[in-house]
Amino acid sequence: MAELRVTTTQGADTVLTDTAIEAFRTRLRGELLRPCDSGYETARKVWNGMIDRRPALIVRCTGVADVIAAVQFARTHELLVAVRGGGHNVAGHAVCDGGLMIDLSRMKGLRVDPVHRTAHAQPGLTLGEFDRETQAFGLATPMGFLSTTGIAGLTLGGGYGWLARAYGLASDNLRSVDLVTADGQCLTASASAHPDLFWGVRGGGGNFGIVTSFEYQLHPVGPVLGGMRIYPLAQAKAVLQFHREFISTAPDAYTCYPALGTSPAGEPVVLLRVCYHGPIEEGERVLRPLRAFGAPHADLITPMAYTALQSMYDAGWPSGVQHYWKSNFLTELSDAAIDTIVAPCATRPSPQCGVALPQLGGAVSRLAPDETAFAHRHVRYDFICAGVCTDPAQAAACIQWARALWEAIQPFSTGGVYVNYLGQEADEGAERVQAAYGPAKYVRLVALKNKYDPTNFFRLNQHIKPTV
Repeated sequence: MAELRVTTTQGADTVLTDTAIEAFRTRLRGELLRPCDSGYETARKVWNGMIDRRPALIVRCTGVADVIAAVQFARTHELLVAVRGGGHNVAGHAVCDGGLMIDLSRMKGLRVDPVHRTAHAQPGLTLGEFDRETQAFGLATPMGFLSTTGIAGLTLGGGYGWLARAYGLASDNLRSVDLVTADGQCLTASASAHPDLFWGVRGGGGNFGIVTSFEYQLHPVGPVLGGMRIYPLAQAKAVLQFHREFISTAPDAYTCYPALGTSPAGEPVVLLRVCYHGPIEEGERVLRPLRAFGAPHADLITPMAYTALQSMYDAGWPSGVQHYWKSNFLTELSDAAIDTIVAPCATRPSPQCGVALPQLGGAVSRLAPDETAFAHRHVRYDFICAGVCTDPAQAAACIQWARALWEAIQPFSTGGVYVNYLGQEADEGAERVQAAYGPAKYVRLVALKNKYDPTNFFRLNQHIKPTV
């Protein structure tokens, strides 16, 4: 091996000598993988099977020193850089063609302080790994809906899940972060140290640096009342109308995540996936109207550990499946919007295609609008149209189906979008990133980008473009 062809930040091809690569390897405690190395093929794969990219180098970091060394090496050689946490994001920004993939997935340190109810967590952790440790103390912080999701990307984009209505977003529960900037410095950002940067990382994604440690506020979380009620698709309109009315007066301890998909038996269905966080007896009282509604195929709502709820839906979202998503926030779940959503779900091109309507509100909406970079706190409904299949030959039809449904729902959209559900820029367009933040916050984020990453080193994300 004498030379390795690589891609620069400007998209040009150049070469790295074997001498330069080996000198880089000696600075690392973690592995440095080339395409010819054992483990490379596994390391380059991410959750979304539609993403098939081949980095020239993958550095599997074991700590902050490896991250700093990787950033410095990439800057010296002007390499295109992708940063991987959990690798779960649908857009696939965790991996690039021809550049350097900085892989944080082996950085899984976690320290829980049960007295102060805080946790210091490294970015390679998944939600399941994080929850397993915090639940040993009867504590948790709001995260997402799947245990296989990485904490890093989810938190940096906002992060909502089963506990959001009670305790806010994952990013709302950050107390501080340590991050490596584009010039290779390691900074701590908090309310008192680099507060402008701390504002930006709470919703602004990976635009300003590589977070190597997250400090979270934790909350008491015991067993929950969780699971789902499964209804035939013929009842979908009535079920969603019931949900709309029920959630409008439900306490913050209750969260519902409606979805239209396929039952294990292969039948089109509508699901009400729920979580009540609090005393089980009180939860049963709150859920009494839900238990009495309609004629479901099954009622699978039962007391369970919070970790069991977090992993309950993992099997339906396995790694390697073809995923294409389109998303928007909705103004309200009107009857006309419900009709628009339900009708196409009877003619899905694959059984894995479907619609999800995650619920916001509660504590998410009560934080001051300017407190963090996350925007659209006033909305109550998110909309995700997922064109999903196991067979790549079906992907084109699934993409077409998802796009058509997304276009049809636009009259009911706020125009805003959750940044973590955006796809690739070539498909979405740069204006969609701006829509995730709104004009005022986007201007503020650009100013932060100009300050902390003026050369656009961190560009493989839902990225904020510098103007300097």
